[in-house]
Amino acid sequence: MSSTRTPGTGDGSAPLLTVLPTAPGTGPAPAPERADAARNRRKILDAAGRIVAEKGPDAVTMNQVAHASGIGVGTVYRRFGDVSQLLWALLDDRERRFQEAYMSGPPPLGPGAPAEERLDAFLDALVDRVAEQRAILLAAHSAAPRARYHSGAYQVMHTHAAMLVSRLRPDADAALLAHLVLAPFAPDLLHHLAVEQALPADRIKAGVRELLTLRA
Repeated sequence: MSSTRTPGTGDGSAPLLTVLPTAPGTGPAPAPERADAARNRRKILDAAGRIVAEKGPDAVTMNQVAHASGIGVGTVYRRFGDVSQLLWALLDDRERRFQEAYMSGPPPLGPGAPAEERLDAFLDALVDRVAEQRAILLAAHSAAPRARYHSGAYQVMHTHAAMLVSRLRPDADAALLAHLVLAPFAPDLLHHLAVEQALPADRIKAGVRELLTLRA
């Protein structure tokens, strides 16, 4: 899975990157999107997101997305190729929004708040994000459990968490602790807690905070 990095925010936060797979050696970056193409892309992704939310990722077909978005099926195919690429693009789109929120959005999730408040806000937002994308993330995790740790999205979250941990505990092994801080957010565990155990998001968030203070 390739990634494209852009400069960070200047406060030690991780850079934005793309998690959508691209073919190697495909030449220079494409020209900026036309306004009508960008609108069509947004409609297609929004339609795919609604289908996933209502019926799950297995229910997504190119024809259904075309009908729900009001975009011709030929355009949907030309833009995304197949359902797999469309779902990756949907995940990438949501991941970009999440990254923008914790790297350049308003505090406490974004820069400007103390590290402890930013870490709490980041972990709370991560609970919400995994819940929102649970179906797709769980499907991807089930297909390749270890792939999560090599994805661009995880690497950016890990860098961000390590930066916050290093500010809270300058002498700690921030890289290791960041992995352990992110461990509870594996899609299968959160699915078990939220669906099989029927725990509300607020209780999961409170549990994560309590876990981080057990030996404080």
